[in-house]
Amino acid sequence: MIGKLTGTLEDKNPPQVLLDCNGVGYEVHVPMSTFYNLPELGARLSLLTHFVVREDAQILYGFATQSERAAFRELIKISGVGPRTALSVLSGMSVAELAQAITLQESGRLIKVPGIGKKTAERLLLELKGKLGPNIGVAASVASNSQADILQALLSLGYSDREAAVALKALPQNVGVSEGIKLALRALAK
Repeated sequence: MIGKLTGTLEDKNPPQVLLDCNGVGYEVHVPMSTFYNLPELGARLSLLTHFVVREDAQILYGFATQSERAAFRELIKISGVGPRTALSVLSGMSVAELAQAITLQESGRLIKVPGIGKKTAERLLLELKGKLGPNIGVAASVASNSQADILQALLSLGYSDREAAVALKALPQNVGVSEGIKLALRALAK
């Protein structure tokens, strides 16, 4: 019903913003990824929105990018995942990180998000497979499996998701697991 709002940013109170659109103030719930990139108060802002009507409330959810809104819409289609949980997922990880976790079937990354338990994480992985991010072909699965092993090793050693992801991006595409771990550790030591 309401697909986009453009107006003046009047107030920021995580996870909610107040957007003044020609004298009408809309309270919009946004994921933290959008919240951190908001301009200063009084600036013009456009948000893509998703309007949820419930028995007891009408709530607008806003997103800075089309991919965030698309991921949100895919998440809320899943049984047991409501808008608040979907917002929590998008606040805890970027759409790219979510797509990677789904592609590599890594429930551990999803469980770290508040409100996501083991069963919900497994349901997300199952139902979102192929809907976010590229499908893994047979040739690509070998590289992805070794990259998944390298990522898991770095996480086990105590590196954060971001540090491990940065180290993975610096690795050659077809590197083996043991060589990849060595190269990643050297890159992280710098």
